[in-house]
Amino acid sequence: MRAVVVAALVALRATAGAHALSPALLEVRELGDERIAVAWKMSMFQAPGATLTPELPADCVPEADPAETAGADSITERWTARCATGLVGRQVGVEGLAVGKTDALVRVTLADGRVVQGVLRGGEPRLRIPDRPRWIDVVGSYAKLGIEHILTGPDHLLFVFGLLLLVGGGGLLLRTITAFTVGHSVTLSLAALGLARVPSRPIEVGIAASVFLLAVELSRDPAARRTLMRRAPWAMAGLFGLLHGLGFAGALAEVGLPAGEIPTALFAFNLGIEVGQLAFVAAVLLAARLLLGLASPRVAAARWLPIYAMGSLSALWCIERTLALVAPGW
Repeated sequence: MRAVVVAALVALRATAGAHALSPALLEVRELGDERIAVAWKMSMFQAPGATLTPELPADCVPEADPAETAGADSITERWTARCATGLVGRQVGVEGLAVGKTDALVRVTLADGRVVQGVLRGGEPRLRIPDRPRWIDVVGSYAKLGIEHILTGPDHLLFVFGLLLLVGGGGLLLRTITAFTVGHSVTLSLAALGLARVPSRPIEVGIAASVFLLAVELSRDPAARRTLMRRAPWAMAGLFGLLHGLGFAGALAEVGLPAGEIPTALFAFNLGIEVGQLAFVAAVLLAARLLLGLASPRVAAARWLPIYAMGSLSALWCIERTLALVAPGW
């Protein structure tokens, strides 16, 4: 695995901000008497020239100007509107997703208590509100959301990359990745079901620290002293997986779970995370195989570069997230 160097880090560099470009969120709730409440949340970090605009049915007329609230990294607008023919069978969407190269989450709560939600993209900027949400639509939407979250989360991917460097390939890699999967699946499920509640900012600090500790272990000479991480990497992966699962739950909390389809949505989101994770592992292993064919003394000497880059980046995240935790206005 010494040849696993630049390929994965190049993929990570483009997203080194660790979830900087959060998806927009459009929430619509029926109030009765043909009235709806609308909440439109968008990140302050948008692609240059991109303007995202929520789209409601043409007969939905705002009753007043939106009230705007600014958060740490987002802006939320709220208003009410009157829709003469209701929302069922109609479409809601977001304009500008293709230009902004981002996604938007939509959650519609109908007057009868049903919740319809999905993920919008440039090629699919609108969501039709059916009479009843189909389970297959829930699976598709939440699986895509899980894939996108893991593949746009450089801290999670960097930890998996470190596990590959630590254990190499073969059966030990399978056991280690499986332990990480079991760990984050447990806490993701508990948090999503409301059985475990932990503030997100300390969790983000802990995730960055887990990457840093793994980088420190990789920088040591494995022949000098067999640490617990080296002797039982699967145990370490499972323990830190519990922490990462709470981080995954933060993304799921943004959209919530649909009433009546909670097990399905939770399973699909977890499945999406695993698919994205396995795709990343496969890409790194393929890159390693290709780089082995280019083996030379110079390439071998560069094997420390990804470890030092991993340690430096995770240390930066630790500092930034700790400052955000103790001094939110920093």
